[in-house]
Amino acid sequence: MLALVFWPSYSSSESIKPYYGATPNAAANGLSWSMGNVLPTPPGLDIQNVLYSYTIIKENGEPVTVYVQNKLAGSDTEYIFRDREDWSSTAPSGQEVRKVLPVGNLHRDLWGDGEINVQGNGSVENPSVIYTYRVDPCYNPQFDPNCPSYEVPYVEPPEVDYEIYNAYDEGDADRDEYNYEEDKMQEDEKTEEEKAAELDEEERERNDRLEKAMFEAGRAQLFALAFAKGQLTDAANQNLNSYYNANIPGGSYNDNVVLLDTKLPENQSGLRNGLAQQLLHQQMVDMQYNLNTGQ
Repeated sequence: MLALVFWPSYSSSESIKPYYGATPNAAANGLSWSMGNVLPTPPGLDIQNVLYSYTIIKENGEPVTVYVQNKLAGSDTEYIFRDREDWSSTAPSGQEVRKVLPVGNLHRDLWGDGEINVQGNGSVENPSVIYTYRVDPCYNPQFDPNCPSYEVPYVEPPEVDYEIYNAYDEGDADRDEYNYEEDKMQEDEKTEEEKAAELDEEERERNDRLEKAMFEAGRAQLFALAFAKGQLTDAANQNLNSYYNANIPGGSYNDNVVLLDTKLPENQSGLRNGLAQQLLHQQMVDMQYNLNTGQ
């Protein structure tokens, strides 16, 4: 199975929109592999689909079970991905299996080592395991100021010596005109309004992020299906080449008909019929002439 491999650079000068790619064949060098050697390095990488294929080799009458799986990172007994194929005792050897399995947006940190595990008296040939992924540069919101949830870095202000001015210390200040409780109530009401506006803004941003996530998931599914369809088309074209290149024995065949006499004999029967028709025609003309002349 051929794989398209995308290795985009990761810098702030590029677009902050998510981009997609696919790994090379993880099983190219054996039936077990480390995901650290398969996946690229950007931190905002999610695995979305697993595409695998192999040819089963087994003894007749022997059942075989094949697992394509990845362990959950940090666990020896749990799996984040596991697909099973049971080959019955009557299944013939040499059959090929091809699958495209969506796994959702699972972050790369969840994926442990992968393997193709064969249980029974059999083996696999031409194994291929490919992971399609999406990279979101804004996985870290501080990657770019245009990323959602970006926060302007806080700069600690310098310390400045100052004195607190207290208006009550002035002898001519009229304390009765300063209604402290009324001003405090106005400040509390203003704070509640601001809090309500902030909550509404957070709800809109959350809905926008959810809508974008659903749209990106649909695009990833279409990418996987188009990727698998192209591989199946390539495999079909390779099978047709064996028919186009077939050599059919044969050659050219020459005509062997020989005419013994180049002069065809006269048809006597035809001559007699022609003469009789000519005489009959002459008699009919003579009769018509006699009628017209009154003879």
